Amino acid sequence: MKSFGQALDLKNDPATIDLYKRYHREVWPDVVNSLNAAGIKKMKIFLLGNHLFMYYEAPDDFVPERDFQKYTSNAQSREWDQLMRTFQQQVAEARPEDWWTPMELVYDLDWPVGQHRRLS
Repeated sequence: MKSFGQALDLKNDPATIDLYKRYHREVWPDVVNSLNAAGIKKMKIFLLGNHLFMYYEAPDDFVPERDFQKYTSNAQSREWDQLMRTFQQQVAEARPEDWWTPMELVYDLDWPVGQHRRLS
């Protein structure tokens, strides 16, 4: 199982942010089923201001650029994706082809313990 972190911004409008949060408290069942069918085993989205951080886990052979959008294979999930994009905007660091922008993993509690030396 692999872990992924991705960033995206919401449009910086309190009403938009509130509506986005309300939708996610009542996510459509087909969307959940489609995410699972695409291979996503766990997902969490965190919000700070208008900044979103999405964490998800998927099988080792999962490639986000290839596999993530498979969740839009049915009409209701495609509608959800299109609707959510009306609330969202790319982060400044996004490449033109990114929507949810990949983040670099810099620490994992499960990594082997180092020698605990101080960096100068």
